[in-house]
Amino acid sequence: MELQSGLVNQLEDMLASKDLSRRAEILRRVTDLFVLGSGQYTDDQVELFDDVMGKLLEHVETAARAQFGRRIAKLSDAPRKVVRELAFDDAIDVAGPVLRHCGRLDDATLIENARTKSQDHLLAISGRAALGEAITDVLVERGNMAVISNTAKNRGARFSERGISALVDGARGSGELALCVWSRPDIPRQNLTRMFVEASEAVRDQLTELDPRRADLIKAVVAEASDQMMSRARTDSATFADALSCVSALQASGGLCEERLMEFAKQGSFDKVAAALSLMCDLPIGVVERALVHKQTDQILVLAKAIDLSWVTTVALLLLQAGINGTSRQQLDQCFASFSRLQQKSAQTALRFYRMREKANRPVS
Repeated sequence: MELQSGLVNQLEDMLASKDLSRRAEILRRVTDLFVLGSGQYTDDQVELFDDVMGKLLEHVETAARAQFGRRIAKLSDAPRKVVRELAFDDAIDVAGPVLRHCGRLDDATLIENARTKSQDHLLAISGRAALGEAITDVLVERGNMAVISNTAKNRGARFSERGISALVDGARGSGELALCVWSRPDIPRQNLTRMFVEASEAVRDQLTELDPRRADLIKAVVAEASDQMMSRARTDSATFADALSCVSALQASGGLCEERLMEFAKQGSFDKVAAALSLMCDLPIGVVERALVHKQTDQILVLAKAIDLSWVTTVALLLLQAGINGTSRQQLDQCFASFSRLQQKSAQTALRFYRMREKANRPVS
């Protein structure tokens, strides 16, 4: 398709003119022509439109730029140079529609935009139909709570391990974000468990500061709510069901032992390790899960010593815990000293205390 000769003549006149109203009008007419034939142009023809539109955009007011952006944002062959220019416009009315909808913006452009532009620009990007891990990393790292929550709500968004960890960290202080994270099916269950444990502690502390006299009641209510959410996460997890079936079968056949536990830990299988430790320690699964996701290592050391695990196996458990919390291995020397000092009899006494405490906290049926 070729541009109409009359329009070409007008283009030549308008490109030399400083009359903003005439430029806006010719931009509208060029856009009409492009939209009408969208999907039928060759690459060379799209490039011609790109050059003409780019020159016209240099001297039109914000409202005209915004209208132009809205019209071409969803076109599959939108000119690449002009949509990039619109995406980096300081006015969000201009940039927003392109950032939200235009498929002609590549990941590199979106990442650059997210790293340099305003929170409104980031919010627009967070609403795209699909977001790769490299983009969500920037959104979660640089975005405000509105951006992070909107990204977490986006079912087309994919998150790296770093991004997931950042979401969980942010959820500790935001109930809205916690709900967004909770509703995502791609967040590993161990990360959800950590969120429940840490978020509930934060809520408990905030409420206790407001009413210290009711601290015990608040702690009990928050713990119960956390347990219910963790239980639901288990129920909805197919991987946990498979892990529990596997571990239970091993126990029934007499094959559940330290060697198997070590194997599960090296595999990084949170569900199998949690199920195995629960059976080996005779503790509710929730207690073991909280120990595995908690940043403190004391309970892991107590459980390991109580059932006479070797230091090598204990290290595997600690490394699994470190991976969940995003911490380093530097604590291992301190843990080894604590593990060496801890007497098995003392650890078994602590384990009995854990069992009694859980029984005491169970509701009477």
